[in-house]
Amino acid sequence: MPIDENRYEYVGFWVRTAASLIDTVLALLVITPVAVLLLGKDKAFGLQPDFSATGVLVNYVLPAAAIVWFWVARQATPGKMAFGAMIVDADTGGPLSVRQSIGRYLGYYVSLFGFFLGFAWVAFDRRKQGWHDKLAGTVVVRVRR
Repeated sequence: MPIDENRYEYVGFWVRTAASLIDTVLALLVITPVAVLLLGKDKAFGLQPDFSATGVLVNYVLPAAAIVWFWVARQATPGKMAFGAMIVDADTGGPLSVRQSIGRYLGYYVSLFGFFLGFAWVAFDRRKQGWHDKLAGTVVVRVRR
């Protein structure tokens, strides 16, 4: 089933930015105590990235796994849920596959290029897709008000 644009609206830049801020705060609330416990205070709050196995696990792998899990299980992170937004397949309007979710997450790194141009793209695109959405074939929608 394609996206019913009479029922759903594409979620734009500012709502998605606010959702990301919520997700960042929640992630810090969870990751910081774990990082302090496993890495120690100096490494957890240090300015140098920790590329030890534990540092990579705490700072990169676990957050990525949590985000992908939310996208697959709930079609949204807590920040997007706060705004009634959900991530769906751009062609069918259905839930994301695990492969799409991983591709979307990796697409975040592409969206970072050029001073976050791939994220800013959401503000100008007709379907409000960032580069990561285009790469993964996803859109962010919510029930039209």
